[in-house]
Amino acid sequence: MGKSCKVVVCGQAAVGKTAVLEQLLYANHVAGSEPMETLEDIYIGSIETDRGTREQVRFYDTRGLRDGMEFPRHYYTFADGFVLVYSIDSKESFKRMEVLKKDIDRQRDKKEVTIVVLGNKLDKQDERRVDANLAQNWAKNEKVRLWEVSVVDRRTLIEPFVYLASKMTQPQSKSTFPLSRNKNKGSGSTDS
Repeated sequence: MGKSCKVVVCGQAAVGKTAVLEQLLYANHVAGSEPMETLEDIYIGSIETDRGTREQVRFYDTRGLRDGMEFPRHYYTFADGFVLVYSIDSKESFKRMEVLKKDIDRQRDKKEVTIVVLGNKLDKQDERRVDANLAQNWAKNEKVRLWEVSVVDRRTLIEPFVYLASKMTQPQSKSTFPLSRNKNKGSGSTDS
């Protein structure tokens, strides 16, 4: 297990951010339960990557954004990754998530961060307001991965979080900087 990764979970109020984390980590979401407003909670989970290693991830469950609220700036500076959540039955929540993505791109200071997007409430297909193809095309243009999930079916939550943990902890690739094998070339050495 390497360093603990910090992941900020954000989106509009009542899209199911806390429910996603509770179901993923503890499998204890009760369908139909009343949403409770979150100020900020921290969850720590151990997630197995696609390389078979277990990584500790610290999830910052943030307060749901409402009209006129800005996302607190301090989250941009320390996060290794973001989970942007919208609800498939709310076009407004998708638009809010798009704005969050732009803010992250602007604020992250050239820091490499992993972003995954979750379209939650897949179990409410009959109330869908966000077109699945439109959302996937947006994700492709933004170079992020998007999954439609449902906290009612925990299995839908596994793949996005395995991807997230795997991407954030992948080993650094070998340097492409050419190293000289010849000691005499440009080394400043006068040995002959």
